[in-house]
Amino acid sequence: MVGYILRRLLQLGIVLFGITILLFAVLKLMPGDPARVMAGLGATPEVIEAIRGKLGLNKPLTTQYWCLIGGIFNGNLKAATYNRSVGAVIFERLPATLELGVLALALAVLMSIPFGVLAAVYRNSPIDYGVTTLAIAGVSIPVFWLAMMLITILAVKLRVLPVSGRGDTIAGWSFLTVDGLEHLVIPVIALAAQQMAMNARLVRANMLEVLRQEYIMTARAKGLRESFVIARHAFPNALAPVITNIGLQVGAMFAGVVVTETVTAWPGMGRLMMQSILRRDQSVVFGLALFVAAVYVILNLVVDLIYAYIDPRVTYD
Repeated sequence: MVGYILRRLLQLGIVLFGITILLFAVLKLMPGDPARVMAGLGATPEVIEAIRGKLGLNKPLTTQYWCLIGGIFNGNLKAATYNRSVGAVIFERLPATLELGVLALALAVLMSIPFGVLAAVYRNSPIDYGVTTLAIAGVSIPVFWLAMMLITILAVKLRVLPVSGRGDTIAGWSFLTVDGLEHLVIPVIALAAQQMAMNARLVRANMLEVLRQEYIMTARAKGLRESFVIARHAFPNALAPVITNIGLQVGAMFAGVVVTETVTAWPGMGRLMMQSILRRDQSVVFGLALFVAAVYVILNLVVDLIYAYIDPRVTYD
């Protein structure tokens, strides 16, 4: 196990290095001149050139790349539009995105797994048809459209929830206050809907496959209660692919966060990413993308290690 972890950590470093090169290339291929965007309309060529020199955009590409990498790790890389370090700007927005993502993921898991199991146990019943229909709708509906519909119905028409923004906070966390929880409802539901639908369909499919196995029929033949057979024998063996999917959804959720936070004016990392792209703030875009990539690959390693805990047949020796 230790050797496997060390190999994966080495692979993680290589992957992140490749990602930094890819991110840098994409930033340089983006249309528009960051210096011209920051200078504003009517800026003279001298002002634009001065900004380009201040940002280091007139240096060779290799120098710019190493300045970005070195600045990220030593904390000296400045966000052009915030006049602070990129790390400080990112971690200032991190709590908002973290609580939104964690609550959305928790809602998706807590709702999808029980409904997926029920749909498989009561196959071809009204419960199964209802769960399947809702799952198909959840996968099909775009996140931005669902967020806007929730705002229109719950905030504008019924006026039971705030329209947008983030509520009151305690120590930087809004879920600790009533006003903060009210502001969380719409973005959490919008962000969780698609993941909830995908998980429910996956749980149902895996449970149906496991329930057809011979050891399930043997357990039933022994006279075990159906609830015990499902909870002790079927469900754990159907859970491993779901955990993989949940790990992958964390990375996909960051993409959903960009849309959700933009529509609901949630002041998190997703909205920061959108604002930085529009402002051509390459330092912040690079730092955010690298942070998300690092979280994604680390979570993949954690998911692989959880596999061995859930299924003893999986070994990494």
